[in-house]
Amino acid sequence: MLLPILPPADANIVLETVKRNPYGRNAAIIGEVITEHPGRVVMKTAFGSTRIMDMLAGEPLPKIC
Repeated sequence: MLLPILPPADANIVLETVKRNPYGRNAAIIGEVITEHPGRVVMKTAFGSTRIMDMLAGEPLPKIC
């Protein structure tokens, strides 16, 4: 998985480049960094409202044994 964070002016160029590779054919822009809600992840719901995503509690990754 690749999650680049880059200036908006470069986003479409990078997206088209990634999509040229078979592994990146489903690549998409999934968000943007804005000045509102600093330090928070805010998502838009299917109903058009917004929701602040909570931080993970406990261990962020599952243990693989």
